[in-house]
Amino acid sequence: MTALAQERQGGMPARSDSRPRARRVLVPVGVLVGSAAALGYVWAVDPNEPGHYPLCPTKFFLGIDCPGCGIMRGTHDLVHGNVAGALDHNVLLAVLAPMAVVAWVVWALRSWTGRSPEATTAQMRRRHRLMVVGLVVLVAFGIVRNFVPYLGSGIG
Repeated sequence: MTALAQERQGGMPARSDSRPRARRVLVPVGVLVGSAAALGYVWAVDPNEPGHYPLCPTKFFLGIDCPGCGIMRGTHDLVHGNVAGALDHNVLLAVLAPMAVVAWVVWALRSWTGRSPEATTAQMRRRHRLMVVGLVVLVAFGIVRNFVPYLGSGIG
């Protein structure tokens, strides 16, 4: 099927990246190395001890937990193997961490092969709906966690 025929059907043709593989995978590998360095730092420097990391602006100025409050402390617990402690700091970590890993793997595989699938109009609509639903869930979680004691970030 030609690119023109695909556009008439509401889709974009599959893309093929002609750059050399080493160039295509450079950014995903850089993100992996940077993430590993950040995780190593969070593993070594406990965010539960004051003075090592900046304060959460939402907690400092408004006195409430934002949806992300507790993720760094939860990540510290997670890299030390304490899953229950990680979920106690921020239960969204159970969803966000695997999603981040899956997204990176998909990105790395597409960079390795140099091929991206076609994007149809229906897929674009689904992506937009998922983004809106994700934003609504984050805002709702941010509101609910300030009223349900278990969902608090553990910040005093």
